Amino acid sequence: MNLTFLGTGTSQGIPMVGCGCRTCRSADPRDKRLRTSAMLEANGATLVVDAGPDFRAQMLRENVKRLDAILLTHEHTDHIGGLDDVRAFNYFMSRPMPLYAEERVQRQVRKAFAYAFDKNKYPGSPEIEQITIYANQPFEVQGVRVLPVRTMHAQLPVLGFRVGGLAYITDTNFVSRESKRLLEGCEVLVVNALRREPHLSHFTLGEALRLIEELKPARAYLTHVSHQLGLYAELQPTLPSNVQLACDGLKIAIG
Repeated sequence: MNLTFLGTGTSQGIPMVGCGCRTCRSADPRDKRLRTSAMLEANGATLVVDAGPDFRAQMLRENVKRLDAILLTHEHTDHIGGLDDVRAFNYFMSRPMPLYAEERVQRQVRKAFAYAFDKNKYPGSPEIEQITIYANQPFEVQGVRVLPVRTMHAQLPVLGFRVGGLAYITDTNFVSRESKRLLEGCEVLVVNALRREPHLSHFTLGEALRLIEELKPARAYLTHVSHQLGLYAELQPTLPSNVQLACDGLKIAIG
């Protein structure tokens, strides 16, 4: 099983429009971050978690020719804003794109992309097949078993995903004891770490590191980071030996 970090930035990406901070001005490619998304390749299937506004650029960069499904963590624009671009896969794969999400998230997708669900659609509109999933109830995509795990994004319920030895969590600031039990024993933990200062809906760096220490994965990767977290070259040396600040395009093998 292979995981590719398609994007590792927060909702505004890095560099942030109009910002002149050291991180946004950095020439280090590790400090250039598209909106958070990840691609999982397992058992011959290719799955993407979240399709934000940078989805098209991410698919082109990774030269993705086939996509079997998209899994959505939640309905915020930085996680669904690129769904129009499934049209290319519709054309080349001759089928709708399976979209796995909770019912609440599906309603927002239908609202944001209403033209894709019209009875008399404009030719060339996206073809999306919405498939309902439920927290803590596993499902299969092309033979890949996926367990959605409930976490909280302030007051908004969101999903993380457990696939074999991988646990992927983004946009959360609370993981219940029950959900932690579902994440135990993972080889790789991916978790959001927005910044050092407290935030109402995202883990801080310290909170993310405490979750990593509690779950004890062999390896952990930090994602959904903002420019406020600082430069990769300065932060990475301060992290525990089993923790890496993920970068766009990073590929890791699991299992």
